[in-house]
Amino acid sequence: MNRCQWCNEKNEKYVLYHDEEWGVLRLDDEYLFEMLVLESFQAGLSWECVLNKREAFRQAFDGFDRFKIQLYDESKVEELRSNPDIISVVISKI
Repeated sequence: MNRCQWCNEKNEKYVLYHDEEWGVLRLDDEYLFEMLVLESFQAGLSWECVLNKREAFRQAFDGFDRFKIQLYDESKVEELRSNPDIISVVISKI
């Protein structure tokens, strides 16, 4: 397969993303919400870095279930802040 130059072929997760997701139109709400969450954690980092932590994000954010996430309380937010397996950011309520 001919891959884009940006695709690190030594990283299986990145190759799978390139081959199966990059440029593929997906309009289902669950996938779009997952991408929104992951993109928000990318700020200043590479997409490869985020993809490497994708499974940890899925676990930490209850499978990106937006109905569960909207019910997170301060205890859960603090748990996310201190989770070493995801990207640490300051999370605040809107």
